[in-house]
Amino acid sequence: MTTFIGTYTAKLDDKGRLVFPSPLKGMLPEGSDTRFVVKKDLFEDCLEMYTFEAWEKQSEAVRNRLNIFNPDHAKFWREYMRNRDVVTPDPKFGRISISKTLLDMIGVTKEVVFSGNDYKIEIWAKEKFEASALSNDEFVAIAEKLPESR
Repeated sequence: MTTFIGTYTAKLDDKGRLVFPSPLKGMLPEGSDTRFVVKKDLFEDCLEMYTFEAWEKQSEAVRNRLNIFNPDHAKFWREYMRNRDVVTPDPKFGRISISKTLLDMIGVTKEVVFSGNDYKIEIWAKEKFEASALSNDEFVAIAEKLPESR
């Protein structure tokens, strides 16, 4: 599975498109599928962008935890699958079009940050990404709790 590393800024053009950062595109294996699934993150005010391979694994892992005959699980699955886009960077400029609905959900006005986060890419409104940074003390406090939560 592809690992994405790095943080890159992009601006919406007049038609609401973004240029997908070439360093992230360069992390895809040669000849691989360049389609991505983009959806709202469950916990953060950002979007998640998965390769099709990673999306299949992610959605399968979630689906395997659900009982299809449980009404709450069915409602969760429906909501989990809501508001998704499929995007493919155009071959010439690498532009992608993410729906206005998704961009509005995270408060994008002009600039976004693409943040490589291992098997997925997070897309943030630039201001919210900057505001989400933890102080060193906050980071250490969370790190100290990690072994307890497993």
